[in-house]
Amino acid sequence: MKRIISLILLALSLNSCATKEDIVFFYEGKEALEGQKNLLDYEPEIEKNDVLRINVSSSSINEEIVAPFQMKTGGQQGQGGGGNQDASLTGYLVSPGGTINFPVLGEIKVEGLTRTEIQKKLENEIEVYLKNPIVDVRIVNFSVTVLGEVGSPGRVQITDGRISMPELLASVGSITYDGRRENITVIREVDGVKSIGTIDMTTTDLFSSPYFYLKQNDIVYVEPTYRAVKSAGFFTSYQGLISIGTTIISMYLLINSL
Repeated sequence: MKRIISLILLALSLNSCATKEDIVFFYEGKEALEGQKNLLDYEPEIEKNDVLRINVSSSSINEEIVAPFQMKTGGQQGQGGGGNQDASLTGYLVSPGGTINFPVLGEIKVEGLTRTEIQKKLENEIEVYLKNPIVDVRIVNFSVTVLGEVGSPGRVQITDGRISMPELLASVGSITYDGRRENITVIREVDGVKSIGTIDMTTTDLFSSPYFYLKQNDIVYVEPTYRAVKSAGFFTSYQGLISIGTTIISMYLLINSL
């Protein structure tokens, strides 16, 4: 009986152990990062229902010159303000047709363009009226939702225009000890159709993944490990019982054969 109890305790302890690969980031192939060039010069494209904050300035010290190209505020958002109630989201709402209504210039197609491309496009058109215009474009409502085994799950507002998976995880307190690092799910919507991808944070292959940089409104889910699922109840499934039973029998036969 003592031998059987010892075998059971040993099997349970082995079943709860975590390997180094389970908890370490970039464990596989990290040597390959040495000298690697960043092949992902990524910048998110503008989508329908995005809110853009566009500021126009000039080398001229006369602010009245650029005033016609600035968004009217204080209840006068007819120039493409989108009517957002949240003041932090005030900007040009991209219409279902992929356009914004910009002062003086009128309707401008922006869907599918990057911030840099929109800036150059507006500067070229404004240059007809204004010498050396400088245009700055920001996506105001760029956010990503993080769920599962992270330090602080929730919606993350992005202010820099883009964010990578490692940066996102760092901003939410990283993956907890009970989170799976090798199978992070990313739910993304493209042209109204949802797609699902995965990221493995234990390998350096993630740096070439199309999901390395997040897009606006992505949903990131970190699954719990088997250990975490098992901790919700002693036996959570018949597979767990079979696994423990097989381990006990194998060790018992091994010890008796010695």
